[in-house]
Amino acid sequence: MSATTTARPAMSVAARLRRRRWYQQPRWQRLFAMVVLALVMTQVTGAQGVRGDLFAALQDNFTGTGLWIWLAIFVGIWLVREFLGEPLGRYASLAGRQVTGPARRVGDLVRGNRLYRWGGLALLLAFLIVLPLMVSTFWQQVMVDQVGMYVMVALGLNVVIGWAGMLDLGFIAFFAIGAYSAAYWTGGLPVDPPFEVNNFLAIPLAMVTCLIAGVLLGAPTLRLRGDYLAIVTLGFHEIVYLLAKNWSEFTGGTRGAPGLDRFSVDLGFWSYKWELDPQPYYWLQLGLVVVVLALFLRLEHSRVGRAWTAIREDEVAAAATGVNTVRFKLLAFAIGASTSGIAGVAYASKQGFINPEQFVVLMSVLALSYVVFGGMGSIPGVLLGTAILVWLPERLRDTVDPQDRFMYLGGLLVIMMIYRPQGLWPSKRRQHELKMAETGTGGADALGAQPGGGQA
Repeated sequence: MSATTTARPAMSVAARLRRRRWYQQPRWQRLFAMVVLALVMTQVTGAQGVRGDLFAALQDNFTGTGLWIWLAIFVGIWLVREFLGEPLGRYASLAGRQVTGPARRVGDLVRGNRLYRWGGLALLLAFLIVLPLMVSTFWQQVMVDQVGMYVMVALGLNVVIGWAGMLDLGFIAFFAIGAYSAAYWTGGLPVDPPFEVNNFLAIPLAMVTCLIAGVLLGAPTLRLRGDYLAIVTLGFHEIVYLLAKNWSEFTGGTRGAPGLDRFSVDLGFWSYKWELDPQPYYWLQLGLVVVVLALFLRLEHSRVGRAWTAIREDEVAAAATGVNTVRFKLLAFAIGASTSGIAGVAYASKQGFINPEQFVVLMSVLALSYVVFGGMGSIPGVLLGTAILVWLPERLRDTVDPQDRFMYLGGLLVIMMIYRPQGLWPSKRRQHELKMAETGTGGADALGAQPGGGQA
């Protein structure tokens, strides 16, 4: 028997082993995930369990109409995405190519002319300025207390996660440090400061405090990445939370810090003080966000931003090409933390009261969800993702039980991760990384990458 004859059975066995069964195909794996998600949503949004009968809720939920409604929703999404997504995409692409005449010329003109781009941004800014005049007081409060706050926090977190590729699950700790710094320097804590300052002057002091805290967190954790870094940052949040809760002599403990000063301006000939009306706070937050965005847009395309990108994609390769990874990772922690400190000052001034329970770990998870949903590394994506995911629970306020609102948010995130892991408005580089990962030519997620670029 020849060597060729004996090699054929071995090759056929290897081919059978490499062949993927129908249930191993990505399409059917996604269906399985959607069915499991439907079952989970049925249980978490259905009847609540009782102490005497632990299985009463299971029986009620899985024998009622809720199960079929959730299955219809998620299986319907799967059917549309799997079997109609490609034809609809081709049709949209064909329709886009068929756009001729004035529309295409206007589009090319806008894309190629910087003046038109700045004009579009100016129109968007004008719309955002008049937006609070077009909505009710309730939505004004939502935009100030939640959207404005989380936008600033998410922008800082995007520096750490989206640009530098370091997973941080305790980022809201810096937000708490900024709020308590504002309370301290304005005389709102039991301990008197060396001198009291206005809330506007408390912003740079809070930024410096958060910057130092970011360096203190980053310095001992530089060799960690992925899940290990996430655990350390989560522990850092718990340290800050427990200090705020138990150090009563300094923070006020569980009683918190009431009667905090609000933003005010006194120029001698003119003075103004922010009160309970949310509109002035909205415009103040909008101004702060615009300033931060202008700085971050310059930073993203600078030498520092390119160094962060190199570290996120492959830290070992970045170090081999001369990037000082220690310095730039510390810089990412410091800049992200200081941005969150600005949000903490604005929040403390608006609320007029802070206590430790306002800075629970759920806020860190929400901020991370907003960044991932919008698109890590994409500033427009972070802004859009934050606005949508903050709006959704408030929109469901009148129709969904308060305990279930975030469950709908979780279901939406799962669907997004199955069908669009790059986010709602991803950066071009992030899209390229994911495509490389799908083809097996590179690692897409630096948060879980091993040294050298391999996957965890």
